[in-house]
Amino acid sequence: MLIAPSIEEGLALAQRVDPKYAPVWQGRPAEEQAALAWYFLPHTSSKAMLAPTRPRVIKWYCPFADQREFPSGHRYCINVYTGCAHKCEYCYAAGYEPQQPGCKKDFERLLRKDLEDLERFDVPPAPLHLSNSTDAFQPLEATIGQTLLALEQLARHRRRFTTVTVLTKNPLLAAQPLYVELLQRLAMLPANHTRQEHFARHSLPALRVEVSLAFWQEEARRIFDPSAPPVAERIEGIRRLRRAGVPVVLRIDPLFPRDPLRDKTWAHFGLPEPQMLDDLDRLLAFAAEVEVMHVVHSVAKLPRPRGGVTSEVMKKLLSGYRHLARSEKLTFRGGSWRLPDDIARSQIVEPFLALCRHHGLAAQFCKQNLIKTP
Repeated sequence: MLIAPSIEEGLALAQRVDPKYAPVWQGRPAEEQAALAWYFLPHTSSKAMLAPTRPRVIKWYCPFADQREFPSGHRYCINVYTGCAHKCEYCYAAGYEPQQPGCKKDFERLLRKDLEDLERFDVPPAPLHLSNSTDAFQPLEATIGQTLLALEQLARHRRRFTTVTVLTKNPLLAAQPLYVELLQRLAMLPANHTRQEHFARHSLPALRVEVSLAFWQEEARRIFDPSAPPVAERIEGIRRLRRAGVPVVLRIDPLFPRDPLRDKTWAHFGLPEPQMLDDLDRLLAFAAEVEVMHVVHSVAKLPRPRGGVTSEVMKKLLSGYRHLARSEKLTFRGGSWRLPDDIARSQIVEPFLALCRHHGLAAQFCKQNLIKTP
């Protein structure tokens, strides 16, 4: 039987954490600081300053984010696969993920070792996200089943996590009975969970399936989400999840500029309009009908793909963005081109939020949605 190291040794390890991650440790009881250090920090490193790089599968949510600027706190992410078969043109992960989807080597063994360490070090519970760089229910899942395995294991170690969030564009697979049973189990915290009373008092669901559906028109979906499930399939998947009582968040994400683009339209750049206001209105009416928890939004960022080969669709999107920005110019940050903030806010976000208010729906910006997950 593995024995947990001492609190004193863990605190000594924690004192070496890189300052940009230090806020996660600050203000916590000594035993929690030690547990986090033993789980996240490399034990045998000779470096004077340590970053959270140790876990195998159940990892620090974003290893690049400075917690002083992106206060996501102590939370985990499991990317069940590498890469994604959906090939969405605007996907930010295209800048660093492999182009072809694949399975992680020794996934089951490494997952079990991480779960064993969470128990051994008695790490306090925190939110878990599945997945932020790939779709847990992409086509590989139908034959490989690594997401099914992960959900089964998470249910066995449920007390180590608070909210479990699953992100997908394939809710129809998630709505299959085998998965629904696990999602329903994960939606309830066990009686001995340290946050059970808090979640019950505030009627907080302990699981949510976040479904990305940014388009109402199938023509737009085929161009911008070329290998993702059709619109009708995603709508049906959401309906089945909701009928099963599974909490759903609808991600109308990303939001695109709408015609006119100053004195031109998307047709001038060889593309159909991605999202008309009528399309967004229909999506939000559907969201209200099925009673999603809330909707998530962000303005489309256009990533530079890994390897630097830009697709024809991306070239056309960039041309439209540059025309809309004109003298203000696009900014390039975090591996993606972005519209100027004032244009994004006034022409894209504010009309969308007005529609959300009309339908009585709460809307959260994607970063806010992450940070508010309990």
